[in-house]
Formats: sequence, structure tokens, C-alpha cells
Amino acid sequence: MTNPLRAALGAGRFCYVVELVASALTREARLLETASGLARLPQVVAGSVTSYAGGAMGHDPLRVAAAARARGLTPNIHLTCVSQDRNDLGKTLADMHALSLENVFALTGDYPSAGDQPPVFDLDSVQLVHLIDELRRGGMVFHTMVAVSPFKYTEADCVYQYVKLEKKIAAGADAAVTQVGWDARKFEELKRYLDERGLRTPLLGNVYVLGPKTAERMATGRPAGCWVSPELLAAVRAESEAKDGGRLARLERAARTVAVLRGLGYAGAYIGGTHDPAQIAWIIRRAGELASSWEPLAAELRYGAPGGFYLAAARPRARRGRRDALPRALDRLGRLLPVTRDTPLRRALTRLLAWIDRRPPAAALLERIELAIKKPMFGCQACGNCVLGHLEYVCPQTCPKQMRNGPCGGTDNGRCEVVPNKPCIWVAVHDRAKASGSLEGLKTYLPPPHRQLRDTSSWINYFLDRDSRP
Repeated sequence: MTNPLRAALGAGRFCYVVELVASALTREARLLETASGLARLPQVVAGSVTSYAGGAMGHDPLRVAAAARARGLTPNIHLTCVSQDRNDLGKTLADMHALSLENVFALTGDYPSAGDQPPVFDLDSVQLVHLIDELRRGGMVFHTMVAVSPFKYTEADCVYQYVKLEKKIAAGADAAVTQVGWDARKFEELKRYLDERGLRTPLLGNVYVLGPKTAERMATGRPAGCWVSPELLAAVRAESEAKDGGRLARLERAARTVAVLRGLGYAGAYIGGTHDPAQIAWIIRRAGELASSWEPLAAELRYGAPGGFYLAAARPRARRGRRDALPRALDRLGRLLPVTRDTPLRRALTRLLAWIDRRPPAAALLERIELAIKKPMFGCQACGNCVLGHLEYVCPQTCPKQMRNGPCGGTDNGRCEVVPNKPCIWVAVHDRAKASGSLEGLKTYLPPPHRQLRDTSSWINYFLDRDSRP
């Protein structure tokens, strides 16, 4: 069976994917009416069926996807790590394969809204892509899309988004979709970043049809990772005073954004904010008319943060800072007492810890000693799978989503999505790595921890080769 999404991206043909928000507030019948209408637009190669949009569970995405396909629209299914552990995610992927649902959008997912079931976050999005790739090597057919947010205006947030995208590509991602944003310089920055590294992964730019109510909400940073600047909010408010409530103006802005994406060499547009096939058709037609004049349109699409970070502007003056004393001291200790390779010290420690491990009271005592040392120093959460040495001595378990491969897309100027008054832990990881000149090391893939090792000594687990490690 032909997959139009895979075929279009493989052929280098500019294409459109339309987001179908399968929220609990949207009637499923309406989603399927939209699917029927979109199926009649040849430029639309897939409908992207959401899961946990905005942090709230909606309709079953597999059921909606199968029904949409029956109406002629190829589905692209959002698969998040919010509510399923690795075993459940594997079962969902097996169900998709059994139903011949090939396209998967691999996401960590928004933190659940208040009142929903407690989150799981057993895997992060990089680990999910790795899991999908393992299943592909076992014979299952999947086309994997991932997300990236170039619309970050502090250095740590921005650089880590790109580092994390590289990790997703290395793990097996086939295409990437940007987060919502209205800044042509950031669209260009992302494309240039991949081009300079010889990464030909197709990019789709997120084109959101922005109405006044959504603009008001995004201006406050909700949903997480979506931000509308004061200038854009003022423009949308002014447009909404027109007789049509600003409808034509927001469709025109979407069409202009598509024209800019085509000019920058993007592979396609990912359209959200409307379920109206007639509006999608208008945007596609109008974008074609504007294609030759994309450069002046890019100059107008500049709704970024004043004074915000841009990679190109930072390069001439990029300098290392001073690394914290603790990471420097621990790295020196590691060089003086090498245990990461086969040395006499490692063999001796392995024998000692194996002796302790055979005596449960002694092993439990060692775990308590380890926690007493590491908790005040690093915020240790006793996961039993310590990767402090790979993350500049910042414990990833202190991230509310327990991510190990970089920040989610919900960071806001270095602040955590889940606890907004708390700095994102990945800022410290980035800053320490930059100070030591080891940013490239952040691209190392960190596998998910073995959860059964929780509350056991990571020292024993490391020396006896029980833990998961890079």
C-alpha cells in the first residue's frame, strides 16, 4: 500500500499535513467530515491525529486514524509517552502495524492537565524513536516524524533543541516538524543548522491559523511551548475588528508563512488551527501565488523575542564561561581513579561490590550511604541507573518528565514547563558543557533506565553491568 506522506517527502515534492485535534471537546464525527474533505485535496498527504493535545486525553487516536483512512485520508498518529510505559508503547505500535497504520509522530507529550491520570513518562521522545527503530529492524513498517522547536530565545533552550533533534535523527527519525512560531529567522536558522551538518532530514514548518482567542492564550505561554509575541497579539486583535472577524487576515498570514517555508527549502507545511478543508484549500492556492515573492514576506515574518538568541548572531562572540567547581573536581577524580575501562582499580572494585551484593543487608546499607552522599549534592532520586557523568553532574530524574536526552519543547526562557518558577535542569547541563567545551558530548544517546533497579545501589549496578548506559 502506498504511503503518500513517505512518497512525497522521498520525492522532494512540497506537501501538506493537516492536524486533526482529536480532543474530548471535538465531535469525532466532525473530525471524520474534515478527513473526507481533506482527502479531496491532492496536496494534503496526511492528517495528523493528536493524542494528549495540550495535556488532556481526547479520542482514541488509533480509532480516529483508522476511520479517517477509510474516508481516504492517510493518517499520521501522534504517539506520546505521557500515559504508557515502554511495554504499552510497544503494544500500541504492534497494534498500529497490525492495522497497517505506518505514520507515527513520536512525542514526549505535554504534561497532563490537573485532574487527569498521573503521567508515566517511562521514555522520552528520543528513546521512543529508538524503540520504533528497533521494531522496524524487526520487520514492522513505520515512518517516524519528530518535533523540534526552533522558537527558543535563550541560548541553552535553543541549542539543546537542535542537539536533541540530532539525537532523534540518529535514533531513526525520518522527518521533523517545527513547533508553532512566527519568526522566519528561526525557520531559516533550523534549516541552516541541519544543512551545515549534512543532515538531509525533511523539515515541515508548523503553520498555525491564529485566531484572537488562541492568540490570547498563547501569549501567556499555553499550551506549553507555544508563544505569541506582544506585537503579533496586537496585530491579531486589530485584525479581529474587521467585518469577517479577521478570518481573511489570518488565512493570508498562514499562506505567506507557507510561501516562506517553500522559499527556504522546507519539505512541507504542517497546518493547524483549522479543521475547514475550504480554508486549507485557500491557503494552498494563495501560497502558490505568493511563492515567487517569499523573500520580502520573510522580512515581514519577524515576531520573535526582542533581544532573543539567534545562532548566527552568537557565533562571532561565543566564549566559554567558567565551569562549576564540582564537575571539574569530579572529572579530575575520574582521571586519577579510572574505572570506566578495564583497570586494576575497576577489577578490585568489581570484586568488592560483588561481595557486598551477595549480602543483602550490606547492599542495602551501601545504597543508603550512596543516597546520603548524592541526594544533597545532585538531588539524587535513587533510580539505580546513574548517568551523572554524562550530564555534567545534573540528575535527570529531577526533571518532572524524567527525560534523559534533553529538554522538552515546553521550556520558556529557561524555565520548566511543569514548574514555571523552577529553572529547567537542562540549562545547567548546557551551560556546564559549554564551559568545558564538551557540547558535542550532549549528543550521546542515553537509554531509558531499568526501572526495576530503583532503590538499589547504582555503584553496584554499574560495576556488575546491570544498569543501562550510553
